[in-house]
Amino acid sequence: MADVAYIPRLKTQYEDSIRAAMTEAFNYTNAMQVPRLEKVVLNMGIGDAVNDSKKVAVVVADLEKIAGQKPVVTKARKSIAGFKLREGMPIGAKVTLRQARMYDFIDRLVTIALPRVRDFRGLNPKSFDGNGNYALGIKEHIIFPEVDYDQVEAVWGMDIVVCTTAPTDDEARELLKQFNFPFRK
Repeated sequence: MADVAYIPRLKTQYEDSIRAAMTEAFNYTNAMQVPRLEKVVLNMGIGDAVNDSKKVAVVVADLEKIAGQKPVVTKARKSIAGFKLREGMPIGAKVTLRQARMYDFIDRLVTIALPRVRDFRGLNPKSFDGNGNYALGIKEHIIFPEVDYDQVEAVWGMDIVVCTTAPTDDEARELLKQFNFPFRK
């Protein structure tokens, strides 16, 4: 029996329909010109970690459940006396998703997590950086089904950055619309 490689639903959708729609919309002459998703970076900062270092382990465990891979603990680059922060103290966690995990995460984000946000009116269509990358912030990490609401001690916010190979924001916005990102009108 041969091993069957797992191909995420969104990757198949990209290859079957999104690539053709993007080529038609922007008149690309080469298949390599068509923008694609490059990576997704998840970041959770923990301001309270200064007082309680155990919170870092809790956040790392939650982020690992959400992402499906082990996050890296981020440390302070310099000391700030006003925040009681010393250089090298753990202050957050981040994880970079690529390939199949990236497509699976975006699928869960768009179809499951974002609809669970209270008073959700759509994503800001202007949160692009000028180079085709999109950033969004979430106030509650408990919108992801992997996180057990009853086990959570505190609710944390998180940043999600979707990096694309698109040269302009308009092309990246169209690519993410094709992936069903719910942008505000």
